[in-house]
Amino acid sequence: MKYIVLFIFSLGFWLLLTFSLSIQNIIVGVVAALLTVLFFGNLFPDKVVKLLQPQRYFWLIVYLFVFIWECLKANFDVAYRVLHPAMPIKPGIVKVKLSLKTDLARTFLANSITMTPGTISVDMIDDLLYVHWIYVSSTDPEVYSKKVAGRFEKYIKKIFE
Repeated sequence: MKYIVLFIFSLGFWLLLTFSLSIQNIIVGVVAALLTVLFFGNLFPDKVVKLLQPQRYFWLIVYLFVFIWECLKANFDVAYRVLHPAMPIKPGIVKVKLSLKTDLARTFLANSITMTPGTISVDMIDDLLYVHWIYVSSTDPEVYSKKVAGRFEKYIKKIFE
């Protein structure tokens, strides 16, 4: 079942990219979709039913707005720290406890944190994500976990789990 869904998504994505329904384009799209299924089918999630739930797409759109807003805030924060004469930084690596269960959700969170200026995901061991942070404002794990991952984690959980 997951191979059929991957084929349909791949072909649909191809048709959206090329925006043409000519016979040649459809043949090339089918070949490209088949190659995608052949080479990457085993990497596609097993529970494809989740892809058909519209509320997940709603939460993805909400997440994109939250992510963009957080990136803008982080950009201004990093710019302030770089331009300030005293350069107020207190870098460190913090250990964030994750409540996400799937590997895909954890990877999405780690990449989201890395793409936010001022933070870089360093390592993930079991339920812990190690993040290098430009300004460690608290030594309390609950406080810095909420600051670093909490803003993304609740939306990612609604999308992937």
